[in-house]
Parts: sequence; C-alpha cells; structure tokens
Amino acid sequence: MIRSIILENDRVRLSPLTLNNYTKLQSVAAEHKLVQYSPSDIETPVALRTYVKIALEQQKQRSSFPFIIYDKQARAYAGCTRYMNIDHKNKVLEIGSTWIGEKFQGSGLNKQMKHLLINHAFNILGFEKVSFRIDERNIQSRKAVEKLGAILEGILRENVYLLDGYKRNTCCYGILKNEWKNLLSRD
Repeated sequence: MIRSIILENDRVRLSPLTLNNYTKLQSVAAEHKLVQYSPSDIETPVALRTYVKIALEQQKQRSSFPFIIYDKQARAYAGCTRYMNIDHKNKVLEIGSTWIGEKFQGSGLNKQMKHLLINHAFNILGFEKVSFRIDERNIQSRKAVEKLGAILEGILRENVYLLDGYKRNTCCYGILKNEWKNLLSRD
C-alpha cells in the first residue's frame, strides 16, 4: 500500500497533492498549451480543481498517487506528477500526468524528479516495472524518458481523445527493475 510520501533531494521536493495545496499551481496550469498532448483540462481554476479531485479519488481507490512539484532551486511550485495505473498484484506502475511550467522545462528538474520517483518505486515500494505513456508527437517527453533508460515497447494507435478532439497515438515505454540497477551502476 502506498501511504503518504514525500520525496526530495537537493533540487526538488515531491509532496502529496491535496485540495489544500493545489491552488499553488494555478498560474502554471494556466499556461497556454501546457498539456496539449494530454486528455486532461487544467487551464482554469475550476478545471484544475476537478483534475485534482479526480486524482484524489483515484488515490482512494489505490490506483494513483499524485504529487505537487516544488523546485528548490527556483523556489517555486513547478507542476504536478503522479504514480498512476498502479497494479499492486503485478508490481507495475506508471509515472504520468506530468506537467511542469515552461520556465522549468529543460532545467534538469524533470530528470531529478523522475529519478526520485523511479528509485522509490523500485527500492522502497517493491515494484518491478515502471512505465510511461506519451503522445507520439511529444518528442521532448519521449526523449526525456529515453534518456532515463526507458525502452519503447510499442505504440497504441489512436487510443486516446485529446481536448481538441484529436485522437492520439500513445507510445508505451518501460523500465524494468534490473535495467534500472544496471543503468545506475554505470553512472
């Protein structure tokens, strides 16, 4: 069972996303086309609150655990991410629903936070596989998970409608626990 988790290093702190702290993300969430490759709407305060309520409902069902991202270097809240599609029986979870503000992109924040999440999933929670699902067109995100060592396992064709009505192809990436250990031993 995943309980309340705070993950942090010198660069980033990931704390549980709640109805008490999500408003700290309103200015980031309002950035134009921040989640253009996602089926989620977060641009308005009402849409963001609905997004958070859905994430917290999934948390109650033990299928999700959402985090608010704080960039210690910038001293600012940067966005949101979560463990999701948690399969406790098969020890597989997905890291997704990640969005960070434009000024934080390309700063190394995403890599730091993903390392925290992956290490915790494998070494503390006991999961055996971490996966990522990314819109085929989102080259920036695809390259980021590939740099982490994730392997493209396949593409789900036209499987998710986006807010603008476009039906995206979804790239499925994965990292196995033993692959992650090998990657870390080379660093």
